[in-house]
Amino acid sequence: GATEFGETLLVLLGVRLVSPGWSLYFHLGETERKCFIEEIPDETMVFGNYRTQLFDKQREEYLPATPGLGMFVEVKDPDEKVILSRQYGSEGRFTFTSHTPGEHQICLHSNSTKFSLFARGMLRVHLDIQVGEHANDYAAIAAKDKLSELQLRVRQLLEQIEQIQKEQNYQRWREERFRQTSESTNQRVLWWSIIQTLILVAIGVWQMRHLKSFFEAKKLV
Repeated sequence: GATEFGETLLVLLGVRLVSPGWSLYFHLGETERKCFIEEIPDETMVFGNYRTQLFDKQREEYLPATPGLGMFVEVKDPDEKVILSRQYGSEGRFTFTSHTPGEHQICLHSNSTKFSLFARGMLRVHLDIQVGEHANDYAAIAAKDKLSELQLRVRQLLEQIEQIQKEQNYQRWREERFRQTSESTNQRVLWWSIIQTLILVAIGVWQMRHLKSFFEAKKLV
């Protein structure tokens, strides 16, 4: 759970996976788990590439981690459904395809059986994410399908157009959700105002009747 792994949630503001991608590195402790939340359109392929380094106290620098050190990658869709859960080596690649638009959570942590490799040090993880047509290896595609340079360029343009359409559909979906949320909020505010008004009217009527009864009892009316 979040407590067990000392989970740290990283929200990358301003970085959209529908752009060509992003790269970064971060540090992990022995029991630490780090997650990245990204908004992804539906039916979009995401490609991740990572490598790890361990701090060498003698050289006082980060060196490539030993092959025995593994990394566990887990991806959840906006409905908290796990769409990828797999353990890799000290460096590796992972891919998944989104089927639901919205915020996807990508989490990484080291394998729990190899903590001795840390030697109480820190693990540095270099992570690179590519999305949509940017995740495709067009050189390999051209070689496999025997495409000319012009054919390959046309294919790239078609896939870019398809990705743009997905992004537009996603933006419309976000706008629709925002509109529904706004309408629901406005409706709740309206009903709350009506309830408050009815309560105030009821209190006013009760106070008037109470005062009338009081004055009648005192024979002032």
